[in-house]
Amino acid sequence: MTSSLPQEMTAIEIVEPGEPEVLRPTKRPLPEPGEGYVLIKVAAAGINRPDVLQRRGGYPPPPGASDIPGLEIAGEVVACGPAVRQLSPGDQVCALVSGGGYAEYCVAPEAQCLPFPDGLTAVEAAGLPETFFTVWSNVFDRAGLQAGETFLVHGGSSGIGTTAIQLAKAFGARVLTTAGTAEKCRICQELGAEKAFNYREEDWFSGAKELTGGTDVILDMVGGPYIAKDINLLRPDGRLVFIAFLGGSKVEIDFLKVMVKRLTITGSTLRPRDIGFKAAIAANLEARVWPLISAGRVRPLVHKTFPLDQAAAAHALMESSAHVGKIVLTA
Repeated sequence: MTSSLPQEMTAIEIVEPGEPEVLRPTKRPLPEPGEGYVLIKVAAAGINRPDVLQRRGGYPPPPGASDIPGLEIAGEVVACGPAVRQLSPGDQVCALVSGGGYAEYCVAPEAQCLPFPDGLTAVEAAGLPETFFTVWSNVFDRAGLQAGETFLVHGGSSGIGTTAIQLAKAFGARVLTTAGTAEKCRICQELGAEKAFNYREEDWFSGAKELTGGTDVILDMVGGPYIAKDINLLRPDGRLVFIAFLGGSKVEIDFLKVMVKRLTITGSTLRPRDIGFKAAIAANLEARVWPLISAGRVRPLVHKTFPLDQAAAAHALMESSAHVGKIVLTA
């Protein structure tokens, strides 16, 4: 580490589990990059639902990860640990991290860093890693979505949803989604959804069934009362992927339909997976998705930015669900 770097940094800590106001600025020692890691001066950090769960005490960081929240960052590499081969100080990167993003500096594995796509700002780049890694891993790797198939994503106006709509469309799928207002539905359709169902005013299941006859892949962040409908909507050999359960994770299900239709039901959490697993996703994103972003065919939607010391206000906005796309903290 060079002597020009400060000894301390401002970070946002979770004082105790609770409401957004438990997020408070503090001073922490500057983290040091270990073997295969780089130190990044953070220009922007994305806000994600897992951060909210961590703040509430329901999603502790994995062993060895920082207790500071924040799973995605963008900024400048300022120091490199041993065995770093590709990156150098001065490189502009965005990175998926297991914690520590809500800070002026953050360490990240080199293998989980990606260059800014052409034309993107640091704020836009900060909104890429968590959502794009998650969507690629679950929709394309786990569910194997193919061109010509029909795809439904619940929560289409979220960061995950807006990403999933665009990527599924870009790779040739027919896309449906659900959202909570007419304006959110309009934006989802502008992003590439053939139809966005306002779940507050219409029966999305009947509408999707009538429009398509059934879907091949569903990405569900809601769970609860949606689970049985998901299973009924899927075509034979369909795939249902869970990445969150905002509506609850316990329901009574008739699994005979799963057997008869040969369905695959799966799910995942990304944060605890090892660096090798995430590095493979990063390589696929850089090869197959980053060119789409650079060409303007796919783009991150940033709803609003907040200064780092206003992380509590950013969380309050996320929990209101009034946003479309990403909420980002700026240094």
